[in-house]
Amino acid sequence: MSKDARIVFMGTADFAVPSLEALVKSGHQIVAVVTMPDKPMGRGHKLRPSNVKLKALELGIEVLQPIKLSAPEFIDKLQSLHVDLGIVVAFRMLPKEVWSLPKMGTINLHSSLLPQFRGAAPINRAIMCGEKETGVSCFVLKHEIDMGDVLQQKSTLIGKDENAGELHDRLMMIGADLLVDTVDKYLAGDIVAKPQSDFENSTNLKPAPKIFKEDCKIDWSQTRSQLHNFVRGLSPYPLAWSDLKILASDMQTYKIFEIDPNVEDVQIPDGLGVGECFTVRNKQLFVICQDGAVRLLRLQAPGKKPMKDIDLLNGMRN
Repeated sequence: MSKDARIVFMGTADFAVPSLEALVKSGHQIVAVVTMPDKPMGRGHKLRPSNVKLKALELGIEVLQPIKLSAPEFIDKLQSLHVDLGIVVAFRMLPKEVWSLPKMGTINLHSSLLPQFRGAAPINRAIMCGEKETGVSCFVLKHEIDMGDVLQQKSTLIGKDENAGELHDRLMMIGADLLVDTVDKYLAGDIVAKPQSDFENSTNLKPAPKIFKEDCKIDWSQTRSQLHNFVRGLSPYPLAWSDLKILASDMQTYKIFEIDPNVEDVQIPDGLGVGECFTVRNKQLFVICQDGAVRLLRLQAPGKKPMKDIDLLNGMRN
């Protein structure tokens, strides 16, 4: 069947765009793209389409935007397309009547080395946990979330200072290449799916649940290394935050983009405790933690733009 297979692609987040483009460039027949309905954005609340929709329209592919995936009219539309294979990248949970509809099933691209980091936030969670390696997995979708048999995986090292945004962009491209190769082999019958229990990393599983605001609050009683992983794992989105009193200002909630944990030679002033701030030469801003202090390299005060610590301190003195 190979390139003659009729494929429906499902995705919304930017992570899915290179995969869609790569499948089309490789000659696969995408008969429709399913994505979320346009959302109101900005001050004017104008409806904005997803980048997946914009790319699909650019490629001349029909776009479907059901409000409810189990709606009879949407299922009828999919059936009328005579779909051979479904592909899901960075989308929402599918009802069985959707993922089981294609004749050859549905393939999902997930941004972790399954079975580790199943869930909605695998990229963030891998960095937050201090992992040195991660990757992408293509697996056959079934009802349990991220539990299907794995077709192929590709691993990559995580840089010691790499943040979630940087890793996201790398995995996005690695995943697109892996997906095309996996689909080619799957349609040609040249690949065998393996249960996730067969993989060496199938013990001591670390989950990747959705991240909420309360999950992003910094616990300064952790070590410098743990704090570094926590902050970069949430940067540039959804961002770590903390209530801090800096210089003579009132306590405020700051978003933290980047910290430097390698500050062993900094002299901590007497009388200060964990979570309290101090400055060095009024140019560098530090917070005390379990095993010393970390420097806040880039942060954002309420109603302000993100800035370096020296610029924030200069503004407070003016």
